[in-house]
Amino acid sequence: MLHVRSIWNGAISFGLVSIPIKLVNATENHSISFRQIHTEDGGRIRYRKVCELEDREVSPSEIGKGYEDADGTIIPITEEDLSHLPLPTAKTIEIVAFVPADRIDPLQMDAAYYLQAGGAPAAKPYTLLREALKRSNKVAITKYALRGRERLGMLRVVGEAIAMHGLLWPDEVRAPEGLAPDADVTVRDKELDLADALMDTLGEVDLEDLHDEYREAVEEVVAAKAAGETPREAPSAAPSGKVLDLMAALENSVRAAKESRGEPPRQEKAEVRHLTERQTARTAPKQTGGKKSTSTAKKTAASAKKATKATQPTKKAASANKSATKKTASSSSSSSSSSSKSTAKKTAAKKTTARKRSA
Repeated sequence: MLHVRSIWNGAISFGLVSIPIKLVNATENHSISFRQIHTEDGGRIRYRKVCELEDREVSPSEIGKGYEDADGTIIPITEEDLSHLPLPTAKTIEIVAFVPADRIDPLQMDAAYYLQAGGAPAAKPYTLLREALKRSNKVAITKYALRGRERLGMLRVVGEAIAMHGLLWPDEVRAPEGLAPDADVTVRDKELDLADALMDTLGEVDLEDLHDEYREAVEEVVAAKAAGETPREAPSAAPSGKVLDLMAALENSVRAAKESRGEPPRQEKAEVRHLTERQTARTAPKQTGGKKSTSTAKKTAASAKKATKATQPTKKAASANKSATKKTASSSSSSSSSSSKSTAKKTAAKKTTARKRSA
């Protein structure tokens, strides 16, 4: 059970049902506070409440409230004056409506409180309101007075208790006019895909695992100084480069997030891109002037003529070689034919002689 001092006692007005409650702070501040000191001797620096007319320090029991008028006149206001305000919310949290929770803009959220049932008679109506809120999936919009002003509130169920969030009045929330970029920016689908991938890679987090690292660091410094030790130096932050390519920054962020989660880096295939005609034209050497291009053309033509002349003898030699080859082939073929004829005649003569002898 939460045992803290209540800051306000009253009742919840739920139609004709009145539920006695105590208002308890639902949050607490764990930040480290410092005292102002005199740097030369360490003496405390204190603020003293002094009456301007008498030029003397006054005690808290002598201090009251006053409203300063436009002309500087101070109008005293007592606690009795405030207790008799003609407001039903002076000591009552008045429920004025029930709405879906998504109707409440988070910008309106202010301080949070728990409502504690005020004794045994409040147990039944308190439980009734809690269960009604659960079943309806709605929140109750309330009005109440606290610290000298009427406020707007929202009741919702937290665990088995009813919590109240103080809400700012709608006219206390500034409109975000003029804060969005004026430039006409186009976001490509691929950039959105990378942003979605980064969101998925970072994933969810259990809020219980988050803690105030700054406060822990300050506590470490205080403990070191108290022990007469030198506080350890903070690690140097990595230099943050200027983001020139949003796509590259998103890709690097996704890669770093995956590595921090222990996921192996994905081996990506190299992408082959064919140069377009425009890109090919960009890579071609540029001609800086007409005269230079003309002289270059003349030089190219002259070198081409020289190459042609040089190749003409080669062609003649090639044709001569061809004719010589033909003559050699014809002579060799004629000689071979004559030799074959003579051989045939000799063979025929031998056969005739052999026949005569046999006869």
